[in-house]
Amino acid sequence: MEALLRWAAELGVSDSPPPPFPSCSSSSSSPSSCIGRSLVVADFPDAGGRGLAAARDLRRGELVLRVPRAALLTSDRVMADDPRVAACVSAHRPRLSSVQILIVCLLAEVGKGRNSIWYTYLSQLPSYYTILAAFNDFEVEALQVDDAIWVAQKANSAIKSDWEGATPLMKELEFKPKLLVFKSWLWAFATVSSRTLHIAWDEAGCLCPVGDLFNYAAPDDTSFEEEDIAEVERLTDGGYEDSNAYCLYARTNYKKGEQVLLGYGTYTNLELLEHYGFLLSENPNEKTFIQLDVDICSTGAWPKDSLYIHPNGHPSFALLCALRLWATPANHKKAVSHQIYSGSMLSTENEMEIMKWLINKCEGALQQLPTTVEFDESLLIFLCKIQSSTNCRTDVKQSGFEQEFAAFLRFHRFELDCSDNGQLPAHLLRSLERWELAVQWRCSYKKTLKKCVLYCETLVHELALHLNQQ
Repeated sequence: MEALLRWAAELGVSDSPPPPFPSCSSSSSSPSSCIGRSLVVADFPDAGGRGLAAARDLRRGELVLRVPRAALLTSDRVMADDPRVAACVSAHRPRLSSVQILIVCLLAEVGKGRNSIWYTYLSQLPSYYTILAAFNDFEVEALQVDDAIWVAQKANSAIKSDWEGATPLMKELEFKPKLLVFKSWLWAFATVSSRTLHIAWDEAGCLCPVGDLFNYAAPDDTSFEEEDIAEVERLTDGGYEDSNAYCLYARTNYKKGEQVLLGYGTYTNLELLEHYGFLLSENPNEKTFIQLDVDICSTGAWPKDSLYIHPNGHPSFALLCALRLWATPANHKKAVSHQIYSGSMLSTENEMEIMKWLINKCEGALQQLPTTVEFDESLLIFLCKIQSSTNCRTDVKQSGFEQEFAAFLRFHRFELDCSDNGQLPAHLLRSLERWELAVQWRCSYKKTLKKCVLYCETLVHELALHLNQQ
């Protein structure tokens, strides 16, 4: 990390505003670090792991990191420095996407080893990722929910197709055999998917050294004072600016020592898992979808992705409206549509009917899944413990999850040696991490359905009391 920060400083990366007259700088010695004035590297075990903390009190909207274009790893920069890569990519460009080209450029730099100008940066990138496409069949099945399984399988299939399409180019560039295999392509794809920042001139984005150390903060509906609107519209988290640098700003006020976070956009937990390889225990943008009949989805003008359940168990506005209209007799729909679109309840009977429908739907979905919330919560405790276990065999026997762990070992064709009570091999620990993420996701999904059942049951009870009082 120290080497990375020194390397970045030499390229002009800095967490302090640039001097008004750079040429007049009196310092001739190379800086030892690009940060330390506004940011410091810190570890946040319960909030993303390694990240950046405030080195001092920071104000919202304050510039906290500036990364010059010379420090950004982009496909055009790689090709400008390597005419051979540029010529080969140009010949294949019509058949390749911008993401495929950036991945090829990234792997080309990896293949150069210490001869790459990006070596210091590349050598500190993660050796593996936990995005959905990296999940094996066991981990995918652990998601349990059909929609999530489909997303994971589709992601892996799309990446394999991209790899096959780019392989002729990589062979033409005479990549080393280990860089031609799908495993290397998946690593490079995950690097691009989880770490790139937006730039206007390339849809694939850019890799931003030091800037990619920021962990994620989910955007919410925070309101701003009127005088701050111009500042917020100008820039909240960051972007490439006219100063030929990627500039990142504090998204809120931070006290010294607090983790400074970066908002990537509004994502559900499944989307975070797909693109970034993590999920949030509390995600204000989470959406839980249930299987809806075709006639419900086609009722009204609400897009399908607006028909969901909030993390607190409440149906979304669009789902509530769609169900109210669906439960209305066909000959009355036109007359009450304006009332429904305004979000008003049609009648006590109509509201009770859709609440009971939701209860049955959520309970039915929960019953179809092979494990309960309680089981999943206990399994998560076990998975967390086993990853740091120094006596694996004993911990498994005492856990009550021998059957589940045996299935895990069978999938990996691995047997625990009776004399070996130490830690599991690295590849199994990585698989355990992804298994844990799958269980976390499905557990959260089930909890939301249970909250929806409780919400609907409470409302039905209140509406029934109201009817009895009439």
